[in-house]
Amino acid sequence: QVQLIESGGGLVQAGGSLRLSCVASTRTFNNAAMGWFRQAPGKEREFVAGINWNGGRTYYGDPVKGRFTISRDNAKNSVDLQMNSLKPEDTAVYYCVLDVGVQYRGFLLQEVRTTRNWDSWGQGTQVTVSS
Repeated sequence: QVQLIESGGGLVQAGGSLRLSCVASTRTFNNAAMGWFRQAPGKEREFVAGINWNGGRTYYGDPVKGRFTISRDNAKNSVDLQMNSLKPEDTAVYYCVLDVGVQYRGFLLQEVRTTRNWDSWGQGTQVTVSS
């Protein structure tokens, strides 16, 4: 496991934008897949976005497609999530994740979407979207 620190969460009105950032403390960052999950009150954890080691391949959960963009900067050991056109249903705790195995096995969609495949998790950052 590595240390993952999320930032950028907060309160925003519907239709607005927010940018989350995650910084990793690791020597294997450049060889690892990264991503974001979220969990809203009373709901199960949900896949948001994933990005492979060099940023050349990304996946998104259906509810955020066309609105969210994941990116990474390996020189800074960071991954960002740009969230546009936010909706009240986007309200949740957002978690940054990292895993070398997910990347090494080929960054396959079904593995990326599965919570248990990710070993390293951040503490989470709250995003609240008001109507």
